[in-house]
Amino acid sequence: MRAATKPSRRSEELPSWAGEGGKKLTKLTKLTKPSPSAPGGASTHVNAIEPLIGAAGHNIPGTWHTSEALQLVSPLASPSYEKRSLLIAINCVAGLAIFFFGYDQGMMGSVNVSIDYGAYRMKYGDVLLQDGANQVEVQNSTLQGGIVSVYYLGTLVGCLLGGWIGEKIGRIKVMALGAVWGVVGASLQTSAMNASWMICARLVNGIGTGMLNVIVPVWATETASHTSRGQFVAIEFTLNIFGVVVAYWLGFGCSFVDDGFSPFVWRFPIAFQILPLLFLLAIVFFFPESPRWLVKVGREAEARYILGRLRGEDEYGLAEAEFQDIRNIAELEKKSGKSNSYFHMFWDIMPKRIGGGSSGNLHIGRRVQLVIWLQILQEWIGIAGVTIYANDIFSQAGYSVFKSRWIAGINDIFYMFSTLIAVFTLDRLGRRVTLYWGNVVMGISMFLSGGFSALAQQNLDNESKRASYGAAGAAFTFVFTAGFGATWLTVPWLYPAEIFPLQVRAKGNAWGVAGWSIGNGWTTLLLPIMFKNIAEKTFYVFGACNFISIPIVWAFYPESNQRTLEEMDLLFAADSPFNWAAEKEFARLKAENPDLVQAAQRHQSV
Repeated sequence: MRAATKPSRRSEELPSWAGEGGKKLTKLTKLTKPSPSAPGGASTHVNAIEPLIGAAGHNIPGTWHTSEALQLVSPLASPSYEKRSLLIAINCVAGLAIFFFGYDQGMMGSVNVSIDYGAYRMKYGDVLLQDGANQVEVQNSTLQGGIVSVYYLGTLVGCLLGGWIGEKIGRIKVMALGAVWGVVGASLQTSAMNASWMICARLVNGIGTGMLNVIVPVWATETASHTSRGQFVAIEFTLNIFGVVVAYWLGFGCSFVDDGFSPFVWRFPIAFQILPLLFLLAIVFFFPESPRWLVKVGREAEARYILGRLRGEDEYGLAEAEFQDIRNIAELEKKSGKSNSYFHMFWDIMPKRIGGGSSGNLHIGRRVQLVIWLQILQEWIGIAGVTIYANDIFSQAGYSVFKSRWIAGINDIFYMFSTLIAVFTLDRLGRRVTLYWGNVVMGISMFLSGGFSALAQQNLDNESKRASYGAAGAAFTFVFTAGFGATWLTVPWLYPAEIFPLQVRAKGNAWGVAGWSIGNGWTTLLLPIMFKNIAEKTFYVFGACNFISIPIVWAFYPESNQRTLEEMDLLFAADSPFNWAAEKEFARLKAENPDLVQAAQRHQSV
């Protein structure tokens, strides 16, 4: 807020993107006067401000500094865009970043088996000619797995770096920085000539992906309403799997160039990821910054204005209530937390006598552990193996190389459409129930897929039985990916972006991405060895991990659905790590502090 000691007149031309309200405003002279209701006698614009912001600023003296905010916020926060149209635009750009993430993961499935890449450049395999489908037969699975998994070391570095920078310079700038870093990494991968070069390039590319992975879900959840956060993020992850689909089929199509021997087979799919990154970089600065981050750094006028645009002029009271919630909790967090470094966040779970417990009743260390292990569990329930080694999975089921490849592509399409289930169920069933039913479906599917794959291998001399058992094994792999897409794909990315305090939300989500990086790197390094040595029994490991996950979620993960981001501090205030204690303490604190959070009580929705 800017203090004003005397009335002043000034005229200001607004940008063309300010809309009709802005055009009206440019014809008027703004009269600024001290408002007795505003802290410190802050100035408020009278009369002339109303045509621009409409009902969003009505009867809120000394608060909605629209002309100041318009100079600082993005074009898409102007009156021409509000509520649904603005949220759709935000969802699209977030989806574009998540699309890149999916594409970047999915492309390695086809790159790994290309001849020029695997046999001549990386030198981890020999040329395999089978059923007219030329590809690489892996001889050095450790090298192949290492090239894939070093990417996740990069994402680990990138997420920690992005989370730290994101708390300082904002969400939008980190998205741009991640896009630039990703372009550099993709360019280096495209031009790689040997394994050492590729390992370094994968590391660089991973850093850019880590930055985007940590900041995009935070930005999305901080702009969405608490009643629709799950749907918001679920739509983005539909585009994530669309990226996987595009990567797979593009790689499959390129595999026929020059009978699979051309460098184009693997260089073009890698280079293709540069296009969405450049487009993201070109448009990201047209989008509004997170209003919650703006409150955190003291830019309250902008935050208030953006919340008004996000919630709509017809719900200005709800936007004001949400703003007050954000400000109240931000002040509470500043008093409760002593240190926000990564080390203190991680070490916070330890006893006070050895330096832990620095966050007090915020229990940030507990939240860090929850998001790390949720992401690790996500990888060990089987999706890393199904996504990256789909061709090998269907080969184990008894299919030819060529048939395995197009079945894997169909599976990815099936996977993409299954994510739409989460769009309609995640905010209705909640996070915990969604994870439960996903574990049951996926666990059963993995055990049955492994069993039928084993029977197919035992009947290689009986074509009829092998085909039947192989088809059954492949079918349950389809069921697994559908179950994952509808449940565990979204929740481990949504939950970390929801549960952390505003003061450390980007860093908190970075710990979730760190868990994903550890889980993914671990599995992709071990999976080639596991498939080589225990073959279809790898499915049994995945199945067991699914059923182990159920009691873990039940005991330790409180429900975040239909609760505002500001209510999360109350949800994790209990000293006990168990869910039932968290719910009991949450109910008590809500009853004792009815004015601390208001937006949820008013059933805010978008």
